[in-house]
Amino acid sequence: MQHTLQLRLPPHVAANERALRQAVAGELGVKAAAVDGVRVTRRSIDARQRNIYINLTLTAYVGEPVPQARFEQVEYANVERAPQAIVVGAGPAGLFAALRLIELGVRPVVLERGKDVHERRKDVARISREHLVDAESNYSFGEGGAGAFSDGKLFTRSKKRGNVDKVLRVFCQHGADTDILIDAHPHIGTDRLPAVIERMRNQIIVCGGEVHFGARVDELLFTDDCAEVVGAVTSDGREFRGPVILATGHSARDTYRYLHARHLGVEPKGLAVGVRLEHPAELIDRIQYHNPEGRGCYLPAAEYSFTAQQDGRGVYSFCMCPGGFVVPAATAQEQVVVNGMSPSSRAGRWSNSGMVVELRPEDVTASFSDFFQACDMDAPTPDDPLRMLKLQEAAERMAWMQGGRTQTAPAQRMTDFVNSRLGATLPECSYAPGVVASPLHFWLPPFVTQRLQGAFRLFGKRSHGFLTAEALVVAAETRTSSPVRLLRHADSLQSIAVCGLYPCGEGAGYAGGIVSAAIDGERCAEALAASLL
Repeated sequence: MQHTLQLRLPPHVAANERALRQAVAGELGVKAAAVDGVRVTRRSIDARQRNIYINLTLTAYVGEPVPQARFEQVEYANVERAPQAIVVGAGPAGLFAALRLIELGVRPVVLERGKDVHERRKDVARISREHLVDAESNYSFGEGGAGAFSDGKLFTRSKKRGNVDKVLRVFCQHGADTDILIDAHPHIGTDRLPAVIERMRNQIIVCGGEVHFGARVDELLFTDDCAEVVGAVTSDGREFRGPVILATGHSARDTYRYLHARHLGVEPKGLAVGVRLEHPAELIDRIQYHNPEGRGCYLPAAEYSFTAQQDGRGVYSFCMCPGGFVVPAATAQEQVVVNGMSPSSRAGRWSNSGMVVELRPEDVTASFSDFFQACDMDAPTPDDPLRMLKLQEAAERMAWMQGGRTQTAPAQRMTDFVNSRLGATLPECSYAPGVVASPLHFWLPPFVTQRLQGAFRLFGKRSHGFLTAEALVVAAETRTSSPVRLLRHADSLQSIAVCGLYPCGEGAGYAGGIVSAAIDGERCAEALAASLL
């Protein structure tokens, strides 16, 4: 017989199989030997009070064995002779779109501007070692997209739980740990995600699809009347025919400029800009777990989430990486962009997160003119659809200038930043290219600086010890989301400007993370298949 239970247990009990079985037996009123097995279906940490508990939803099996299969696998048939569709980009939106096309009987041809996930590693390492950024192979471009070398966070606030479960099952089918099916905040880890991505690519190829690397799409192919997209042209002149799912990711600025020039439904979209904030991981553990001893033996590296309103705009933590490190995420030479990642163990010395300020298109007015001028850039006009993109570029260029015109990042102690105080010394930092002391409070746009300062003070009051000289503020965190939205019909998901083009995922402004991008990729694949078959 199966019994579904919800238990609230101390961490040392939840982590021990024998102790867990005894707790289940006590709840059921039977001997521990009568419990044939236990399968946890949901797990979360309640760290709101001094005593930490693990909330578990589980199925107990009494008098029957535990089923071997932990999840239902997706079946992929051969589509070698099926109608063809083009998928531009091999990030989560593109990969999940391609896999869903195969399910629906459409042959995907994936065109990725960067390199495969293993070759990307070499180029990513060169950014830290030699301060050289390959514009086609970096933390944003290449197989797996911006998420390939990240924490692999799979948490989403999407209400479409069925779709989320499907995405997680597909990840597990291609090698991810099945813990992601039960954890409230699942993650794969930067050390494990590349192998999962490679298996997804191999699945596409085995089923008769194609995956091309070094295939940057520079143009779209149109019918004679320009009413329909019928293919794509890569930078080396190759043409690929079929309707197009455009899943470029949020950093394909050349694509945005091309679409804008062709009047293909581009509008500015709000985003968030700020810094990456790094603390010692032990400090965050002590704060979040209310324990001077930290997390102990049975708890993971602690996470946090902060939000506040400052002068009418949101300020919030973003992409929190416990036990992780800060990485260089530029996609061109004269940029400094920081992001965060962590391995599956989350056992590093530091924990970091983006700390960013909400910016709306109407905010980019004359008040930013001095900032653009300081970057030696022309300020965009108030009606420029690319004005948020240009603000990103200005912030990244300023960080590059302040960092010494290399991939060294400008940084400042958190307390110095909050108090608008110069400081010559910096704590240790995980950012491999190195950091240099810089007055971020002086040169970041006042719109951003003043709101961050107010929020940091507030966060320090909420969590004693969070506002500290041990923490480091590193600039610039700008790639929080796409700076534009590619307009599409709500029902068909096709571009409002032309048929046969399906703007997709985070790069099109319809997702915000790995899971939501994957869900949007599947939705676009379904819409395309419905129009094609």
